[in-house]
Amino acid sequence: MTDAMLANLRAGRVKSYANLRILDLLERERVPATFFLTGKWVQRYPDVTRRIAGNPRFELANHTYGHAAFTGDCYDLPSLPVDRLAGDVAKTFEVITPYGGRQTRYFRFPGLCHDATTLDALAPLGVTVVDGDVVSGDPFATAWKPLVRAVLDHVRPGSVVIMHVTEANAAMTDEALPHILAGLRKRGLVAAPLSEVLAGG
Repeated sequence: MTDAMLANLRAGRVKSYANLRILDLLERERVPATFFLTGKWVQRYPDVTRRIAGNPRFELANHTYGHAAFTGDCYDLPSLPVDRLAGDVAKTFEVITPYGGRQTRYFRFPGLCHDATTLDALAPLGVTVVDGDVVSGDPFATAWKPLVRAVLDHVRPGSVVIMHVTEANAAMTDEALPHILAGLRKRGLVAAPLSEVLAGG
């Protein structure tokens, strides 16, 4: 959730950045997942956050407060100065923590953009930085089949697959997800929360 996305919501240009069909599917099929949340998304969707936190199969993780870039030249995202990075992440934990559930110290950089300076800036927070080896490409996708191929062509045991629940700018994710889950089952792969993946379980 960025300021531009909030502006789109306020102006009525988009309906929602919370894809409840994804949650419905994950809950119905009892699929675990780890949700990297921005503070502004949590504040905009407190009921959805409570729903995520209330599911023992879901984990909550940190994706910054407003999805600003932590390095320069990161997908045209506005960037934060290095002296504000730790505060941004700490603020996000403060926003997420009251919701309870399976809280983690996992952190993902917007756009996966980071360098040694940004890692050093976050070191005092004791976060575990998690990228992902399978990027679905679901933001701004216009068809669901390429997302299925992007995941199933690259996934392997222990993979971390990145997908989005931000409905208006990831509109094909809920269409692709059932096919992805079916493809994983055919390969004998089982979805797991990130804590189990990182533990090698």
